[in-house]
Amino acid sequence: MDYVFKRMTQKEAEEIAYHWHYDGPYSFYDMEADPEDMEEFLDPVRRGETTYSVYDRDKLVGFFSFTSHGEHVVEMGLGMHPLLTGQGRGLAFIQSGLAFVKERLCSNTIRLAVATFNKRAIKVYKRAGFISIETYLQETNGDRYEFVRMTYQGDQG
Repeated sequence: MDYVFKRMTQKEAEEIAYHWHYDGPYSFYDMEADPEDMEEFLDPVRRGETTYSVYDRDKLVGFFSFTSHGEHVVEMGLGMHPLLTGQGRGLAFIQSGLAFVKERLCSNTIRLAVATFNKRAIKVYKRAGFISIETYLQETNGDRYEFVRMTYQGDQG
């Protein structure tokens, strides 16, 4: 896949926030499930210049957000279009985000957090080279949920 990254527009943010709905337990990731997260995602100032829409040809297939934490460390958030999840496309999608970080943000250390119930995502992250570093509780979506923080340490050469 040749994914194309573009700075997210307000129209794209609204499309994702209002129209992307996941099935079953994955509805946890619907933007509407956490009003604070949704408000931040929809606010162009708070979203800033760090959130990218990802296209495959002319179709919006996902997004990534990248936040720098110190020298050469990036926190990565992401979402894939609900109709594309669970189809074996996750690894290529994650690898495209890793390549983007390495090339554009000059970082080899990438971190992310994922709800522990999301075994399918955790499996993909591990296949991409992430390792689990800690488990913690976080308040979100009106309750407390267990998350695992994972890190990817790319090659230094």
